[in-house]
Amino acid sequence: MYTFDFSFLNAFWDSLLDGAWTTIQISVGCLILGFVLGVILAVARRSSSVVIKRLAGGFVDLTRNTPLIVQTFWLFFGLAALGIQISAFYTAIIALSINTSGYTCEIVRAGIDTIYHGQREAAECLGLSRWQILRSVILPQAIEKMFPSLMSQFVLMMLGTSIMSQISVEELTAVGLQIQSQTFRGFEAYLVIAGIYLVLSWLLRLSMALCYNIAFPRRRKVEASLFVAHQGAAS
Repeated sequence: MYTFDFSFLNAFWDSLLDGAWTTIQISVGCLILGFVLGVILAVARRSSSVVIKRLAGGFVDLTRNTPLIVQTFWLFFGLAALGIQISAFYTAIIALSINTSGYTCEIVRAGIDTIYHGQREAAECLGLSRWQILRSVILPQAIEKMFPSLMSQFVLMMLGTSIMSQISVEELTAVGLQIQSQTFRGFEAYLVIAGIYLVLSWLLRLSMALCYNIAFPRRRKVEASLFVAHQGAAS
């Protein structure tokens, strides 16, 4: 019968915390860069220029239809072969940001498509420029509607940091590999790693939910009103 033994944790807590911190740093960097690039791509895919639209579409197809590990190896080893040296840490951020941007683009683009065209016409009648309409009317509503989908995508991105152990980034999974190789308690090591990932996922969802409530107070008030109305009807 298998006997669990977690005594190794006393010797590896510092390494686990360092790995979790590295995972958080990569995740925050990818969240910001991936979101910004994804929004730019979504706007480009709605451009009136055929060239810009096709270039953005080709980039999105490339990022969504090739494995993340291949994209990472291409950046880390391919660029090094060309004489361009990027550290493993920054390669991880760039690779994950590029990969995430393709999915973020499609999520935001779907949100843009849900905005009633009459709002754009009304904004044009008010004399707003195309950029002002996009910034003040279209994008806020699109992001607000698709925020739950974006949240799920960014959690998947955070979990994708585990792949970066393949290019020697000392993140959480890499620490698990080190613990397993030194203690031969792989089951317990990866059970602890899985628990830490669960906590990080929960914290990321909580943080994004707080950002949602701060950025979109109108939506929160509408949802609260609907809840109260539903409770009243039920009673």
